[in-house]
Amino acid sequence: MLELTGLAKRYGEFQAVRDITLTVRPGELYALLGPNGAGKTTTIRMLMGVLRPSSGSARVLGLDCFAQRAEVMRHVGYLPDEPQFYDYLRGGELLRFVGEMHGFSAREAADRAAPWIERLGLSDAIEEFAVNYSKGMKKKLALCCALLHEPELLVLDEPTNGLDPYATRTLHDIAREQAAAGRSVFFTTHLLDQAERLCHRIGILHAGRVAAQGTLEELRAHSGLASGTLEEVFFNVTGSRAEVTGSEAVAVTPA
Repeated sequence: MLELTGLAKRYGEFQAVRDITLTVRPGELYALLGPNGAGKTTTIRMLMGVLRPSSGSARVLGLDCFAQRAEVMRHVGYLPDEPQFYDYLRGGELLRFVGEMHGFSAREAADRAAPWIERLGLSDAIEEFAVNYSKGMKKKLALCCALLHEPELLVLDEPTNGLDPYATRTLHDIAREQAAAGRSVFFTTHLLDQAERLCHRIGILHAGRVAAQGTLEELRAHSGLASGTLEEVFFNVTGSRAEVTGSEAVAVTPA
């Protein structure tokens, strides 16, 4: 479904991402895990064609994400970390516009959006201007947009940032349902417990490269741990000490 091969991004002398190679299979939930600044969002932006990579390739269903971007986007639903909308476009207008971009009539777009609007708790706000939406409401509206055309690949960048516990649980349920239907879900997060609960496979991103990937059992074996949580595996792989607040881990590189 998704193949990243040797994907890299350099800004002058700074190597933000180096040699990202991974595969996400149909029906799979795959999390790219890493601390802030590890290169997660840069990787997503290259996959989505927002950033041009310095080297490497990305393919969805065998299509080149850069040379065949328009075709790729027919198969991909994207939820950015910080969705941006026109301030004075209403939620319903935005969904109809997105639907029409995918070739649906305004009526078809509205019909496709309706169950997602209800499920994500946007019914009372859908005709409000986007400027009046909270961060969480914008995130939910963007998720509706991403799901509208029933994509084979769902790409989620830090998907639960800004969501309350109820919306977070709903998003988790949707992700599981998409995978159960044979679609692929690829998301980035720095929340270790979220990745451990949800995912079939996990990639640990450290210093701009995938330091390890696989199932939790495979990651334990890679780390030489007979057992242990994903948190323990993560710090073993990255070689960082950490300060952990709740379920969020922030890596601190040794001096």
